[in-house]
Amino acid sequence: MALDFKELEKKLRETFGASVLDWTEFRGQPCLHVKRESIVKVLTFLRDDAKFEMFTDLTCVDTLRLPDEMQPKYAERFTVVYHITSLEHGARLRIKTYVPEDPAEVDTVSSVYLGANWAEREAFDMFGVNFKGHRDLRRILMPENYEGHPLRKDYPLKGRGERDNFPKYTEIPEA
Repeated sequence: MALDFKELEKKLRETFGASVLDWTEFRGQPCLHVKRESIVKVLTFLRDDAKFEMFTDLTCVDTLRLPDEMQPKYAERFTVVYHITSLEHGARLRIKTYVPEDPAEVDTVSSVYLGANWAEREAFDMFGVNFKGHRDLRRILMPENYEGHPLRKDYPLKGRGERDNFPKYTEIPEA
């Protein structure tokens, strides 16, 4: 059964009011733009009421050096992008929320979608966005003592000397 996205948009605007910033579409895929303070409530509603039961992906975009004409309407330093899927309706939905540089934080949605756990850790590690309430927010790709977040636009293209100073492991450490 196909999902009526116009009806979903109407229901979301009625339920969340000003927390719904915008509803757009790109190449046939709808995108909901919400205030970061409401992300958990909106995703819970989408999971429980709209039957978007599957978390597909989460990523982050650093908009620091985007030209003005490409900046999102609700521009902040970071855009956290969630992708969810309704298996029942055979539909996908993209949700964007906007996170300032200071503090670069948004509530975790790993309590809504367990699959967000790993993706939030990756976004934290690479971009430095803190997911408040995450039960195990620590580096996942970079070493614990690594300073900086390599996918930020202000991170040097050639790094900060990591290649020369990265520890060389010749044997597997004991657990």
